[in-house]
Amino acid sequence: MTGHSAARLLPWAGLEGKPCFLHSDGTGYLSRVADNVENVQLGMAGELLDHVAELLADQKATSAQLRFVLARMGEALTDVKRIADSRGARLPAPDIDPDVIDGQDDEIGSTPIAGAAG
Repeated sequence: MTGHSAARLLPWAGLEGKPCFLHSDGTGYLSRVADNVENVQLGMAGELLDHVAELLADQKATSAQLRFVLARMGEALTDVKRIADSRGARLPAPDIDPDVIDGQDDEIGSTPIAGAAG
């Protein structure tokens, strides 16, 4: 985000669950804190996925255990979606020539998909 100021969706919610935004060039202290929080959240989501795989492979897992892990999955997915939304919003708009897109769409549409029944 260097070089311009834009609103960044932060990886935590504000009061009453409302989104928090930071107006910054992306180089300040709060931006670094947000980067660190995102990294922690993504790491925890990855660890949770490993735990879910183990739990699902365990035939003795109880419904209470499955409900608990599903609740944590919902929380992790909320965090990951917020991170994706934030990062996506900070991407520069693509410089696309509409004439090139139209030509590519025709070619893609006429290409048969491997293995598709026809």
